[in-house]
Amino acid sequence: MEWWAWMLAGIALAVAEMILPGFILLGFAMGAGLVGLGLLTGTLGGLTAMAGDYGFASLLLLFALLSLAAWLGLRAAFGPPGARPTTFDEDVND
Repeated sequence: MEWWAWMLAGIALAVAEMILPGFILLGFAMGAGLVGLGLLTGTLGGLTAMAGDYGFASLLLLFALLSLAAWLGLRAAFGPPGARPTTFDEDVND
């Protein structure tokens, strides 16, 4: 199958994220890795078989949805770009 191509794309996007940080490419890397993992384990084989000639298009749609979900999760975990860290003016022990 083409699971290795999705995994390779995920690794390439993860390396590109290390060179150009910003948590944008990391979401795409996670999406590609999840699609590759789904194809490797066989859980997405039924999806591509049901789609017939549109198997690759359905994988691209799934990749886009998983990448969006990963990007939103990363944004929720690490905050929006340019967010300032929380500071405290008072000490707990005062």
